[in-house]
Amino acid sequence: MSYGDPNNPYGAPQGQPQQPQQGYGYPQQQGQAPGYGYPQAPPVSPYGGPAAPTTMPGSVGAARVMLWVIVGLQVVGVAFFAFAAAALNAAKDDESLKDNTAFQDLVGQSTGVIWGYVVFGLAWLVFAAVLATKFKNGGNGARVTILVFAIITAVLGIYPFILVGLVHTVLAILVAVFVGNANGKAWFNRPRY
Repeated sequence: MSYGDPNNPYGAPQGQPQQPQQGYGYPQQQGQAPGYGYPQAPPVSPYGGPAAPTTMPGSVGAARVMLWVIVGLQVVGVAFFAFAAAALNAAKDDESLKDNTAFQDLVGQSTGVIWGYVVFGLAWLVFAAVLATKFKNGGNGARVTILVFAIITAVLGIYPFILVGLVHTVLAILVAVFVGNANGKAWFNRPRY
């Protein structure tokens, strides 16, 4: 019996055209590696699971840029508060207002509070700059610290600096979201050789 024989039980049914032979094995389909019946597998890390990212994901890079923008806004805020405290000190030393004790007390207390804001803003600025530099080589501890920093910054942007802190709040929320998502987790948890 031959393949073209109508009585061959392994041959093509009568009345249907025969498909051309592609060689041995399974027929090939679109999108598969030539010569094999299965698509290529994604790369796997030596520790199992999907391979770690080799370049910083776009959302994580955006979070780093936003953190640097927060640093820049902190510089502007610290300069503004320092100027305001210096202006109040100058007003306190004005000869025409020396006799007004209520004004002197108010200015003295206000100046102390404003200088406190300057010191706190300067410390927060340095902390933000250090965290922004940790994006390239930092591990999961840096990621958690950035998340906590961003959440506290968002809260401080709401109160006591409602209008001025609105930009801080939005940027801090975005930093927390971008560092806390799956791309951020994969980036900060990648193995370092």
